[in-house]
Amino acid sequence: MDAPLYNNEILRLAASIPYHQRLAEPMASVEKRSPICGSRVAVDVNLDDQGRVVELGLLVRACALGQASSALMAANAIGKSPEELAGARDALTAWLAGERNDPPDWPGLGVFTPALAVTARHPSIRLAFEAAAEAAATARTRG
Repeated sequence: MDAPLYNNEILRLAASIPYHQRLAEPMASVEKRSPICGSRVAVDVNLDDQGRVVELGLLVRACALGQASSALMAANAIGKSPEELAGARDALTAWLAGERNDPPDWPGLGVFTPALAVTARHPSIRLAFEAAAEAAATARTRG
């Protein structure tokens, strides 16, 4: 692959994480950490009466790839169900593992194509999606 791992789009996304404040009273909070690099992402969620994400809060302490992934997740998570978030998480995991050829059907994830061969970066890229899916599922069981 000719594209650089830390390209301009990754760096732009890393600097534009929406919902970068924790929620005061979330229905659920989940923090995920990459043991390889120490990146951490905490996700707070509130769901509406239909079980869809209505509020999101993040604390991201990650490399540029983890930050960019957090930005993409957060930019599109509002209105999603726990099942949709779990599906995105699973599709991202499968794509990074080489189990599917195309990026997941989540806006922007193709930006991580240069990272496919750098398996040490995969956990950081997955953090936000893993935390969001788990937080939404936990919030649903509590709601």
